[in-house]
Amino acid sequence: MANLRSPKFLVLYSFQLFFLVQIQVSCYQYKVGDLDAWGIPTSANPQVYSFWPKYHTFQIGDSLLFLYPPSQDSVIQVTEQNYNSCNLTDPLLYMNNGNSLFNITAPGVFYFTSGVPGHCEQKQKLRISLLSGNGSAYSPSYGPSALPETAAPSYPTVFGTIPLPPSSSPTKRFSIFLSAFIGAAISAMINGFM
Repeated sequence: MANLRSPKFLVLYSFQLFFLVQIQVSCYQYKVGDLDAWGIPTSANPQVYSFWPKYHTFQIGDSLLFLYPPSQDSVIQVTEQNYNSCNLTDPLLYMNNGNSLFNITAPGVFYFTSGVPGHCEQKQKLRISLLSGNGSAYSPSYGPSALPETAAPSYPTVFGTIPLPPSSSPTKRFSIFLSAFIGAAISAMINGFM
């Protein structure tokens, strides 16, 4: 039977721990619109809910935080047809606590609007696209086809400015595989030499 306190196993356990530390969970909570609250867009920024999702890449595990005064507003998730026609009847989900959190648990397109009559017509509605499992993206069916060349806006909020999350780059994924490969190679060398 192998001695679990031998140098061979200690080195192997060290590399396994190193590998586990390299894996990062990348789930983010996005404050919808990066504004003080979920509400009717202002005349200074009438397209906030059209442009805001284009500056973010959402993933399964992320969540959307809608902040608003519960006595004045609400959030409903609706179908695409109800989103386009601002039909508030038969919502898929109804949230009205003022601190509503929507967890993204599957790929697809999600449609939200205010549950208050008239707010949807004033562009208080949001469409979120999430990459599908095969990597294809859903393209937006509204607004300009290209984003402006400027950097993403950073609006002041009640909690301070919300920084943009780091993009998920191939380098991050590569480092996880590289760590695993190095750990396996060293483990093989230790098995061969000890």
